[in-house]
Amino acid sequence: MMPQLALGSTALAQEDLSMFGRDPWWLILLKAVFCFAFLMLTVLFSIVWERKVVAWMQLRIGPNRHGPWGMLQSLADGIKLMLKEDLVVKRADKAVYVLAPVVAAIPAFMAIAVIPFGPAGNEISIFGHRTPMQLTDLPIGILYILATASVGIYGIVLAGWSSGSTYPLLGGLRSCAQMISYEIAMGMSFAAVFLYSGSMSTSTIVEAQQSRWYVLLLPVSFIIYIVAMVGETNRAPFDMPESEGDLVGGFNTEYSSIKFAMFMLAEYINMVTVSAVAITLFLGGWRAPWPISTFWEGANHGWWPLLWFTLKVQLLLFFFIWLRGTLPRVRYDQFMKLGWKVLIPVSLLWLMLVATVRALKNEGHDFQQIVLYVAGAAVALLLISLVADFFRRGAEPDGKEPDGAEDGAFDPMAGGFPVPPLPGQEVPPVPRRRPRHERELIVSGRVDTVSDVEGADGKGGDGA
Repeated sequence: MMPQLALGSTALAQEDLSMFGRDPWWLILLKAVFCFAFLMLTVLFSIVWERKVVAWMQLRIGPNRHGPWGMLQSLADGIKLMLKEDLVVKRADKAVYVLAPVVAAIPAFMAIAVIPFGPAGNEISIFGHRTPMQLTDLPIGILYILATASVGIYGIVLAGWSSGSTYPLLGGLRSCAQMISYEIAMGMSFAAVFLYSGSMSTSTIVEAQQSRWYVLLLPVSFIIYIVAMVGETNRAPFDMPESEGDLVGGFNTEYSSIKFAMFMLAEYINMVTVSAVAITLFLGGWRAPWPISTFWEGANHGWWPLLWFTLKVQLLLFFFIWLRGTLPRVRYDQFMKLGWKVLIPVSLLWLMLVATVRALKNEGHDFQQIVLYVAGAAVALLLISLVADFFRRGAEPDGKEPDGAEDGAFDPMAGGFPVPPLPGQEVPPVPRRRPRHERELIVSGRVDTVSDVEGADGKGGDGA
């Protein structure tokens, strides 16, 4: 059904993957090493850049000891972690405990295999061999990325369980719940892109954005994906699995040395991967930005697409850093409510709207007619909700005060979490607490109540 809905797209490129799979073995190995080196170098730079940017936001200096301007700080941290003592918890399941960091790190590297760094049709020359700037591509390349991201969840969950400790287990369960929840919204944001491009191949999706990037055609899908990718990578303000306030360090609390470093490596590589997916699906992939592509014909040829792709990745990584330096951590119930009650319903409605627009356009309807149909449906929904709200308010008795505001009553645990009173609200008295005038009598040494007297002589009376 999806390819049929997308037949009307003028920017749709034919899905031709015949240029992949023809490289010699040494060239495939060279491209795989390049993908690995690209991820590692980006991670090394991102760690230093994050510490520098957050320090700048907080009016601090940041790393400035290792290398020029502290640029070798992340390399020094990696060497330090590898040389530290590797501890194994006594109650841990040894096999799973050792395997969990590997399970978390390897899928993070695998997803980059289908990301295009340049155009597939305009092949580059490496040692006399013409090859596309992409390791490989699949007709279901985006599903491959989702599959590898899902496998990475097992590493975090197994790490929390195998440690044999309470806090890592809670961190692993938190991470599992939030990743599964936000992958649903992420998958539905992908579906809108599939409807417009008519393909799940990453190279074909980038080719389909030749005239207009999908961030302009599908802005709601882009916003949903941006929120979901921050939740998927356990980054602030959604870093509840690593919350040091209540979980000490989360699923990696009982890890040290190189195994701890592999978890941190997996987190930063996942940041690069989700940024690369956002660029491929919504930001034109390897294409040059609009002002450059208009007056420079060679901007999207040769090795230049690699530069535009790298710059876009760094901009999205800066977005991750910006969020960490500005937003506080949200509560876990707020985070899950955002995923299940906001992102998923909005994704469903937006996907239905996109499918309706594509179907009307393929049937030959004019774009203005489609806009009128969609606007009419939106106005009708707003009127229905307005009328329903009007009758609901009319059914309430006059003068009824909202819950918790009547007679100044206040329940600090009404929402499940203790909250301070608002202006005009009074905190209820503490159970079994004496009034103030009785406490003053006790402090002065005088007898305060009849009950105390009764308890003193065991008979009751006036205590004379």
